[in-house]
Amino acid sequence: MQYRQARTAGGTYFFTVVTYDRQPILCTPNSINILKNAFQYVIAKHPFTVEAMVVLPDHLHCIWAMPDGDRDFSTRWRLIKSKFTRDCDKNLRQTPSRSRRDKQEQAIWQRRFWEHLIRDDTDYLNHVEYIHYNPVKHEYVGQPGQWPHSTFDRFVRDGLYSRDWGGNGIIINDMIGKE
Repeated sequence: MQYRQARTAGGTYFFTVVTYDRQPILCTPNSINILKNAFQYVIAKHPFTVEAMVVLPDHLHCIWAMPDGDRDFSTRWRLIKSKFTRDCDKNLRQTPSRSRRDKQEQAIWQRRFWEHLIRDDTDYLNHVEYIHYNPVKHEYVGQPGQWPHSTFDRFVRDGLYSRDWGGNGIIINDMIGKE
């Protein structure tokens, strides 16, 4: 079976990236700093904008806006994963499978990632809300503002969310058309 990706130059994409065997390695202070550095390193060489993001212990979700004329998000993910893997604590690595050893791959990340081309403003809003509500969905916190590893605070500072957004099930989509 051929793996196919939607690639639109200058598009906006939603991604899900998962750790190998869903190991909960991403939310230690050291791992968060290494992941931030990996993003900064890649953005400096291959620009893109992180519109929204959440990092959970075993996966992350984010929305990227690609530069005009550029659709190469795969190279960016490869570089982010590689940089994180090189710089992370060696104790985080699992024993690689034989196929990974044969390809000289580490056991930090799943090989693939999931991407979705954002189609319109409603699709964008739905995915931003999904990102910020994800820590609540996974029962790490009671409301999105309690999770430290997301862009939620930026959305509050920018006036797009109230501090209590997502508490008691209140989300932006519930308020659309009710003003």
